[in-house]
Amino acid sequence: MSRRRFVYDDKAGKLVEITNSRAAQTARDAGALWGDRHYDGMRATDGTDISTRTRHRAYMKANNVTTADDFSSSWEKSRESREKYYTGGGSFRKEDIHRAIHQLTSRR
Repeated sequence: MSRRRFVYDDKAGKLVEITNSRAAQTARDAGALWGDRHYDGMRATDGTDISTRTRHRAYMKANNVTTADDFSSSWEKSRESREKYYTGGGSFRKEDIHRAIHQLTSRR
């Protein structure tokens, strides 16, 4: 006895058996992560067409902008100092804040 496989068909509203004759339907954007299809129809916030990788790079160079992934190494480097600040306390203590609030309210 062979195994049978089923998938839920949204259009039909029921389980449908997968057979060799039934070809798998791929999504329109399949492969977008490893291709350049995600650039299709892409526009910058000012309306400039950046629908290809070359246009996108040229736009970023001309406007002196970059993507967030360029900062991943600097964020990683500063992570240790952020953790030290949050766990060990920063340059301000609760008492400092209370004293500043008291000084501001006593000026009136």
